[in-house]
Amino acid sequence: MEEVPIDHTLADFTTSDWGRRYPQAGRVFEAAWDRFTPFFAFTPAVRRLLYTTNGIESLNYQLRKVTKARGHFPGDDAVVKLLWLAIINIEDKRARERAACKDKTGKTKSSPGSARLIEGQRTIGWREALIELDIAYPGRIS
Repeated sequence: MEEVPIDHTLADFTTSDWGRRYPQAGRVFEAAWDRFTPFFAFTPAVRRLLYTTNGIESLNYQLRKVTKARGHFPGDDAVVKLLWLAIINIEDKRARERAACKDKTGKTKSSPGSARLIEGQRTIGWREALIELDIAYPGRIS
């Protein structure tokens, strides 16, 4: 993707009262501008799928944490069992959080971070996202 020049809006922010109050915010965007702006080349639907991977990243972080704490394993079955138990514990924790949220508000939380790992909640729009990603990055998606 092509390099996008730093937007005037970002420059306006850095010179505003907020930008002077939080100068690090502007510097973070400026430093990551070339990696950040290609994200906006995608449609809003694809961007929503791309930035809602926090649940996946959170799960991966928690699984790495569990395996790193163990160090080594006697065999593949031990790793699979540990990961399975960790996933169950993570899902139980998320289910308790969803139940607590529902008790407080009376509504089921439906934000991307509340996606169920085991209970089967679906993410909608992946087909369109994959088509768009395949057009942007030909040959990378099989």
